[in-house]
Amino acid sequence: MAYVDGFVLAAPKQNIEAYKAMARKAGEVWKECGALAYVECIGDDVPYGELTSFPRAVQAKEDEVVIFSWIVYESRQQRDAINAKVMVDPRLKDFMSNMPFDGKRMIYGGFETFLEL
Repeated sequence: MAYVDGFVLAAPKQNIEAYKAMARKAGEVWKECGALAYVECIGDDVPYGELTSFPRAVQAKEDEVVIFSWIVYESRQQRDAINAKVMVDPRLKDFMSNMPFDGKRMIYGGFETFLEL
């Protein structure tokens, strides 16, 4: 079964076009390096919950939108090898040093798939 890296972050609404450009370039690099899928989603129906929610999790501000994304790999071993290549790819250097969102509030992690229907 596949292995998935998942991400949730808050991006300023004024930076959405810059975020989309970064995501397109990053997606190209990840796919060229071997990722099976690269998906980016902008929050459309993500209410601020009383106890928990996507906006609460990333401390989204009024002028920010929640981004939910994931990358699919064949396995964790493939993920580790692909990410090693991606992290040194010169095409992402500018984005890594000047991200259009606060990376300190990004939530991310790797997940083993246990069910696909």
